[in-house]
Amino acid sequence: MSLEVFITKTSSYFPNNPVGNDEMEEYLGLIDDHPSRVKSIILRQNGIKTRYYALDKKQRITHTNVELASSAINKLFISEDEKHKVQFLSCATSMPDQLIPSHASMVHGATFDHSLETASLSGVCMTSLMALKTAWMSVLSGNSDNAVCAASELISPTMLSRFFKEEMECQHLVEEYPHLAFEKDFLRFMLSDGAAALLLKNVPDGEINLSIDWIHTFSYANRQPVCMYMWADKNDDGSLTGWKSFEGRELGDKSIWSLKQDVRQLNEYGIPYFVDAIEAAFAKGKVDPDEITYVIPHISSMYFYKRLDEELQKRNIQLPTDKWFTNLTWVGNVGAVSPFTALDELIRTKPLKKGDKIVLLVPESGRFSYGVALLSCI
Repeated sequence: MSLEVFITKTSSYFPNNPVGNDEMEEYLGLIDDHPSRVKSIILRQNGIKTRYYALDKKQRITHTNVELASSAINKLFISEDEKHKVQFLSCATSMPDQLIPSHASMVHGATFDHSLETASLSGVCMTSLMALKTAWMSVLSGNSDNAVCAASELISPTMLSRFFKEEMECQHLVEEYPHLAFEKDFLRFMLSDGAAALLLKNVPDGEINLSIDWIHTFSYANRQPVCMYMWADKNDDGSLTGWKSFEGRELGDKSIWSLKQDVRQLNEYGIPYFVDAIEAAFAKGKVDPDEITYVIPHISSMYFYKRLDEELQKRNIQLPTDKWFTNLTWVGNVGAVSPFTALDELIRTKPLKKGDKIVLLVPESGRFSYGVALLSCI
């Protein structure tokens, strides 16, 4: 029997109040009591005006990652009875509250009072699309009648100034490892917290139903070494040495625990590989770009907005920016959450009609993975 899968509800959850650019270091703290040297440069490039932190101004965590995910999931349902019918849960995050147990297990325990099947997906931004594909395939295969897919990120606590002080006391590190002065501090002003959730069913239900036509993902890890990494050190040959190989003191001195990104590598390869994946997905899915009504491109920074548009035009892929929808500038870069919260806002704010097609474009710079999904409004 041929089955179809529909997104029947979407939700977003952001903790606390929006944080403006001038307030950021009130939440994240000052490193060595000095304002950041790169903050104004990064904010000018990324275009973000407000974002959300699960922190207060005393640098205390107000919501766990699990609580963020659970809050988004609960917004999908009007009653406990409705929530009790969920059969499958897939969860995506870049940074769970703990390594063990799995993030999905923790979200299950915090959100549902009945047994169900779970799947935890880990990675960086494309993790949400991987979780969506897992939930979609569960329903598509008949393994379950429905599924909840949730993405959540709690990154801000890792960006607090107190975690940077030990290495800043070792001033020689800035000269020996200049990327610490830019590539690590740079991420403090790029990333933020939040969650989003999708409800999938094998039958349409409600006012807005989006059929999932296809989801194609691509890994180009064979082409490049790691670009974004955490709990590891990058060697001259591009390989990683994991945290288990270091002494306790080295974890702080060499900033092993922190999230880092090779911005030169990202700048050179990120967009060309992204468009490679878009080309491959459209060819595989046999879709004419002219048929697409809305494009949701997950871009980490408005710096890449123009570059993505230019690369698409150069390849003669007709996805003009007047079809694009992004809420990056007012909700921030929420990592794996961003594609879903943009979809949720699109549904709430745009006059969707039967036959409209929405494409999700999701890159991940961890080791250059990409995903493209096509949704149709029925």
